[in-house]
Amino acid sequence: MAGVGCSVPMPKTPPARLASYEHRYRDLARQLSEIGWIASGSVAYRPERCGKSNCACRSDPARLHGPYWHFTAKVDGKTVNKRLSEREARLYQQWIANYRTVRALLGEMREIAAKAQALILAEDDV
Repeated sequence: MAGVGCSVPMPKTPPARLASYEHRYRDLARQLSEIGWIASGSVAYRPERCGKSNCACRSDPARLHGPYWHFTAKVDGKTVNKRLSEREARLYQQWIANYRTVRALLGEMREIAAKAQALILAEDDV
């Protein structure tokens, strides 16, 4: 994720600092606009048991099926699980990574906005 967390020397005057904040904020917004699809949740590769009572997956020691790819997420306050193909798992992993990038960029944008807001509000006090 290029750009997140980089540090640049801060200009001394408030107008120059404000311009620097705005430039960085616009750069982060541009990065945000370039991110593809997003998803929240997790992807795991795990074995499972079936519903048949006489299957080997129910024996001791168990010989579980799979492993299979699973996607888990909260939807309307409920946990949803979905079995995925290999292709779907790769896609969800990318979408989840994109979502993490979005959250990091927004966090940095919030920090920069707070600094800019403090400068703008301080101008009213002068």
